[in-house]
Amino acid sequence: MPAHLILASSSKYRKEMLQRLRVDFDCISPSVDETPLNGESALENCIRLAREKALAVSRLHPLAVVIGSDQVADVDGNAVSKPGNHENAKIQLKSMSGRTITFQTAVCVTQLSSGKMIEFCTPTEVEFRDLSDDEIERYLRTEQPYDCAGSAKSEGLGITLLKRIESKDPTALIGLPLIETSQALRQLGIILP
Repeated sequence: MPAHLILASSSKYRKEMLQRLRVDFDCISPSVDETPLNGESALENCIRLAREKALAVSRLHPLAVVIGSDQVADVDGNAVSKPGNHENAKIQLKSMSGRTITFQTAVCVTQLSSGKMIEFCTPTEVEFRDLSDDEIERYLRTEQPYDCAGSAKSEGLGITLLKRIESKDPTALIGLPLIETSQALRQLGIILP
């Protein structure tokens, strides 16, 4: 019998992505402090948080296969996460206007009872158009992307802010790279088509 699968997340976007695989799973929100550590790069921050989220839930459910994930926008080496409000989103989009930003999406899939842990990070390069203050304001008022790293939803109206997206997995930018996640789940005994 395959292990129980848990997504260590409260993100509706990650939940929607995992539902694409048509497997039964539960969502449990991990209690993890997401404050970056001193001297920690955006990539290091992202990988650490994915691991901490997976382990926080795994400790409560050691027989389950648990997926933890985190995403940050790497802006000049700094981790830019969810803006949380309009003003922060405006600042984020202004800082990314006319630039190419790397979005790091890290995943940790673990099962404590077996001692198995698989970690990976899928980068996505996103080139933003030169954005006017009016464009930023209209976009934010329309989509209110305050719960996504970098303040732009590529799966929604945010696509109009962009010139180019490059990634080996198109689902990575939405928050859960399904190609590598599927491979990791199969390695831990989850049956997929």
